[in-house]
Amino acid sequence: MVDVTGDEGENMDPHAGHSMTAGPSAETHAAHAAAGTAGRHDRHAGHSVEMFRNRFWVSLVLTIPVILYAEMLWDWAGLDMPDLPARKVAPFLLGTAIFLYGGSVFVRSAVGELRARLPGMMTLVALGITTAYGYSAATTFALEGEGFYWELATLVDVMLLGHWIEMRSIGRARGALAELAKLLPDTAEQVTDDGTLEVPIDRLSEGDIVLVRPGARVPADGEVVEGSSHVDESMLTGESRPVPKEPGDEVAAGAVNSEGSLRVRVTRTGDATALAGIGRLVAEAEASKSRAQAIADRAANVLTYVAVAAGVATALAWSFSDRGSDFVIERVVTVIVIACPHALGLAIPLVVSISTNLAAREGLLIRNRLALEQARELDVVVFDKTGTLTRGELGVVGIATSGDRSETEALSLVAGLERDSEHPLAKAIVAEAGRKGIEAARISEFEALSGRGVLGRAGRTELHLGGPRMLEALGVREPEELGPRIEEWADDGKTVVFLIEGKNVTAALALADSIRDESRDAVRSLREMGVSVAMITGDSEAVAAWVARELGIDEFFAQVLPEHKAARVKELQARGSRVAMVGDGVNDAPALAQADVGIAIGAGTDVAIEAADVILVRDDPRDVVRVIRLSRTSYRKMVQNLAWATGYNVVALPLAAGVLAPAGVVLAPALGALLMALSTVVVALNAQLLRREGRSQLSSEPRLEFSNSRT
Repeated sequence: MVDVTGDEGENMDPHAGHSMTAGPSAETHAAHAAAGTAGRHDRHAGHSVEMFRNRFWVSLVLTIPVILYAEMLWDWAGLDMPDLPARKVAPFLLGTAIFLYGGSVFVRSAVGELRARLPGMMTLVALGITTAYGYSAATTFALEGEGFYWELATLVDVMLLGHWIEMRSIGRARGALAELAKLLPDTAEQVTDDGTLEVPIDRLSEGDIVLVRPGARVPADGEVVEGSSHVDESMLTGESRPVPKEPGDEVAAGAVNSEGSLRVRVTRTGDATALAGIGRLVAEAEASKSRAQAIADRAANVLTYVAVAAGVATALAWSFSDRGSDFVIERVVTVIVIACPHALGLAIPLVVSISTNLAAREGLLIRNRLALEQARELDVVVFDKTGTLTRGELGVVGIATSGDRSETEALSLVAGLERDSEHPLAKAIVAEAGRKGIEAARISEFEALSGRGVLGRAGRTELHLGGPRMLEALGVREPEELGPRIEEWADDGKTVVFLIEGKNVTAALALADSIRDESRDAVRSLREMGVSVAMITGDSEAVAAWVARELGIDEFFAQVLPEHKAARVKELQARGSRVAMVGDGVNDAPALAQADVGIAIGAGTDVAIEAADVILVRDDPRDVVRVIRLSRTSYRKMVQNLAWATGYNVVALPLAAGVLAPAGVVLAPALGALLMALSTVVVALNAQLLRREGRSQLSSEPRLEFSNSRT
């Protein structure tokens, strides 16, 4: 709407009191961006929780004597209050104070709406209270009839209460972004030649070394260069357990060092940190337009004209009856109050804001709100293979032995041969032995054989390790008992290496891009939800078929060049499917942009993140399932709220107009205001239930040990 400023101190963002870190930090930038976003899109721009709260309590206190001296109420009760000299004037004075202090915020906002040619809720509220106050003042000094002071007072009270509740709810939903600003320490311990020096974090630059003590927060994104510890990264990933960190591992700004001191080389500061990126993404999600919200906005705008038309029609209809002018005005005021689109305006923003921030706390960053709505309609989820369904690095996926050699003994010998090698195959083998707790054998006389493999000695036994070329060079063949496994691995496109002891092949190892354990759960859950799973990869047909077979994937596209991935997504869309693309690399960006919902997984790349609608902080494909579940849950809440808000108006408007007046059923303005406030409270409470339901959906899958993101 329009930025309508109130009294001094009222044109403040609800989070203005939150402190930020010193200097032009990324979190400050993100918080200001969110505040600016809220100002452009929130009809409460210029208002604060405190303002509505204060005006409500003051108006409520002033309302008590107005009600005590309301003749209509005492007539109903058959009682009377003591006759005081100011009995006739007191309601006017108190009503005037309530109108000017409590109701002025609605009048000023209505002026802003009319100037912008966007009449809405504030216009209706202002019209209702102005009509009630003007008529009441006229009956006090000039016209015959009874004023609506107690109706005016209670209407202002319930409207202030409703807006107070709304502002509190929205403020809490946006609180996740403000909390990000508090995660960074104010200072850092910079390592110098003379020791350490405490400096403000805005003075850090790339390449600086900082000391992070136990219990302290990491001041900037960086790489561990010395020390080992466990770091709590839950504010970024939602992972509840601390993640082990050693030299070479990355750490993020805001993470908490649990134990042991770390020396960290700063790699990113300010706006470039991962924490700042999350802040910007949450702010972008706050700014992005929801399809359901657009519908609700149009409905509220239409309802404004409907209310005015209904008010005019009500006035004309009752003017030709034998009812007095006070009854006519009462009906018109009640119609306008009932028609107020307060609940309708609150129905969608609360659900979207809560779901966006709930997702952010769980490591699901929603850049585009529309994408969260569309996720519920997905028919196909397309995964990029490397780095998404697989780890993007070689791993041992099979071991076969011959003779009396056990797998443990074979892996110990192979790890010993490869222990000092930098080759990717060697690292994968050593890592597998470490994962299984197998100690590498002592190897002597190690020698690398260019293009073939390595050799060494375990005691008096000569050992060779290499591929088929090593077998040819030594003139040996694999045992028949290993033949079927080796043939199967070759058909799947896996790399096979052989352990040769003397002249005998005693073991064979298959290496491939290892499949994530989480991928199996993700594919199974998606299929149970009725969503098909497809895979795109540049790898060979054999490798793609193996991964698809292992995971139970419905369809795959192999040997796809990076520039052709988007074409495959189009191909699926041409079949009438709604498609989500999940990837993590630069070459996935066109496909992410082409998909109905683009999802960047894990650390990803800047290009992939910019092209995506949803960013998954973790390297966990199961989070795609969580996005869809959250989408379905939040959409259900939107529909429930819209049904309640519109249904309430359909039933209440005819009653407000007085269609049942001949039968003795008359809806008083105050009761109309109370019903309107009740509808608002119902919508707000229903939206808040999303927090519990959403957490249940997001935590419905078991968590595996968090693995570090790729660099």
